[in-house]
Amino acid sequence: MAHEPLPGTAGAGARRRDRRPVRLRQVDDRAAPRELFGLAYLDTGAMYRAVAWYARERGLALADTSPAVVASVDEAAAELARALPLVEPLDPEEQVFVVDGTDVTAAIRTSEISTVVSRIATNLAVRAALRERQRAIIARETTPQGWSEGRGIVAEGRDITTVVAPDATVRILLVAGEEARLARRAAELFGAADEAAIEATRDQVVRRDADDATVSEFHVAADGVVTLDSSTLTLPETLEAATRIVEQGRA
Repeated sequence: MAHEPLPGTAGAGARRRDRRPVRLRQVDDRAAPRELFGLAYLDTGAMYRAVAWYARERGLALADTSPAVVASVDEAAAELARALPLVEPLDPEEQVFVVDGTDVTAAIRTSEISTVVSRIATNLAVRAALRERQRAIIARETTPQGWSEGRGIVAEGRDITTVVAPDATVRILLVAGEEARLARRAAELFGAADEAAIEATRDQVVRRDADDATVSEFHVAADGVVTLDSSTLTLPETLEAATRIVEQGRA
């Protein structure tokens, strides 16, 4: 059965865009992609953020990069990732993340988490643990026992198309230019995309891309992956383009 992964650069719009094709009721008066495909949705980036939140709650000094503590903190973070008590939401209309009984949906999107999540995302042991978990979720969605009842899943993340699900029916690399990404992330975090908001966001977006690029290739599409550049596209236009790619790939 089908699963459609969408990796991309920070701020390209993967998180805010890729769950929409599986839940919108209408797209330009056409049947909604949710009705066409009925897919589950997995936000793998949120899983790394959940580990970061959990690690901070357990007192790990993620912001401390001194050699004396890096190794021990990274090892402890990996242990937390392996036993992460996270309930992953697969319903695109109900994206509520719960860690150890606590709703962290808003907390994992704060600037405090954004500044340290790369420490988690570049931890190879953490990545291995979460990849195994992601593969299990994706595999379950190909069965009647999955949330989608076997119809499949849209999975979003940096290395989904190349490492986690390289055999997916449709693979899309969603990208955007740096200025577009900065404006989108600033609007998401601060509700505005003025110069001050963009500058406040720049370090998070640019540094995170640079950090994550050390452990995952997500700037260039691998063979068989379709690149979708959303730099100059509106949200409806991006949705329409992604839907066409999925339709063509599943034909």
